[in-house]
Amino acid sequence: MTNGEHAITGADLDWDAAAPTFDDEPDHGLRDPEVRRAWASRLRSWLPERPSDVLDVGCGTGSLSLLAAEQGHRVTGVDRSPAMVALARAKLAGRDAVFLAGDAVAPPVGEERFDVVLVRHVLWALPDPGRVLRHWRALLRPDGRLVLIEGVWGTAGQVGIPADRLTGLLAPIAGQVRLERLSDDELLWGKAVDDERYAVVAWVQGP
Repeated sequence: MTNGEHAITGADLDWDAAAPTFDDEPDHGLRDPEVRRAWASRLRSWLPERPSDVLDVGCGTGSLSLLAAEQGHRVTGVDRSPAMVALARAKLAGRDAVFLAGDAVAPPVGEERFDVVLVRHVLWALPDPGRVLRHWRALLRPDGRLVLIEGVWGTAGQVGIPADRLTGLLAPIAGQVRLERLSDDELLWGKAVDDERYAVVAWVQGP
């Protein structure tokens, strides 16, 4: 749920206070039909074709969770902001989805395991991303995948995690890594962008 255009670190913002207007950003609320279709198309290419269990870490108001649920997946969303969680629950009312307030570093899911851990604009703001990735990898079933949407943003001072650093952190824990550059796809952001935005899909093999 973090956005590098507005924060130096995720901890600097009061996400409960930001919740009521969070969806005003085109890539947050996905209210524009073209932006929504663009994200739905990308998500369909990143997630398994069969119905799967998806853990949406840092789910915010649940916009990506909703797209995943609409594509037939079972979603568990985690966000540290109770206000964001409340909005996500309302957005996905009646769907096969559950939302929990908790820490992205150690999502409160107990012994439950998932086919996909989906994370958008969260990892860059967490301490020790290598350790966090290993923990998220441990939440996956054999042959599961990490779907990580990240970037390097900002004009006054850049923040984020470069793609080459993230792929390097994934190398020891993933069997296959696919990098997709997203900066040139204006429909995803509702505008032209000139910073680094990308997605990494990392498949892991058995424990």
